[in-house]
Amino acid sequence: MTAKQQGNPDRDGTDRTASSPFDLPTEHLPTSSSGALPVSDDDLGLMPTEQIPTYRGSSVAEVYPTEELRFADPSEPAVASAFTAPVSQAMPETIAPETPSGRGTLDLGLLVLRLGLGTVALFHGLQKLFGWWNGPGLAGFETTLFDAGFEQARLLSILGAVGEVAAGTLLIFGLATPLAGAAVLAVLINAWCVRQVAEPGLQFFAPSGVEHETMLVAAAVAVILTGPGRFSVDGGRKWATRPHVGSFVALILGVAAGVCLWIFLNGANPLI
Repeated sequence: MTAKQQGNPDRDGTDRTASSPFDLPTEHLPTSSSGALPVSDDDLGLMPTEQIPTYRGSSVAEVYPTEELRFADPSEPAVASAFTAPVSQAMPETIAPETPSGRGTLDLGLLVLRLGLGTVALFHGLQKLFGWWNGPGLAGFETTLFDAGFEQARLLSILGAVGEVAAGTLLIFGLATPLAGAAVLAVLINAWCVRQVAEPGLQFFAPSGVEHETMLVAAAVAVILTGPGRFSVDGGRKWATRPHVGSFVALILGVAAGVCLWIFLNGANPLI
């Protein structure tokens, strides 16, 4: 029988070679200077027990001074507010991205408003420019402006007719809407003044009043301030759905152009 088959008996005669492959042979264990297994802290290299710091206190407050270790008191106002603060204040509100479905029928309403105003401006411009649908044409429109007291009636008739056609077309397609609305607004301001001067005193109701022109002025202002909406050529632009400072600038330009045109080329007081 070989040595492997006979095993490797210990001092007490027990064969531990075949007991388990994971057993550590005793010859690999550290031994003391006398050759026996370590039985003391000095042999194992451990810190003597008398050198280990101990705490005689029975609580954390006795081991650590209170001025160094302090727990939050829920009864304090500053701490209580942290526990009782609403969730909306504790966490920032997440703003959902704007989607076409989130705007509801807003874009559809803007489309109807823009198409209505643009169609009226386009058709009136074509009447003045080409005389279609029993319109006056350029010659008749020039005469109308001259009779209303305008200077440079010939130039104004061309600019007015072409401007209405161009602005009306842009409004229908939703292209450069603030500028197109400003151009229509300038023309409507002068149309309102012409209708008002034709009758003495402040007139409002049709057929001699200015209710039609007033409604068109309000529609032009609304289109300038709200933008064309998503159902337009400029629908993908931010200012088309979230207008801001640019809309006020376009509105001021349209009002200024209409008022200056009336003051410098006509000069009559429309309110008497």
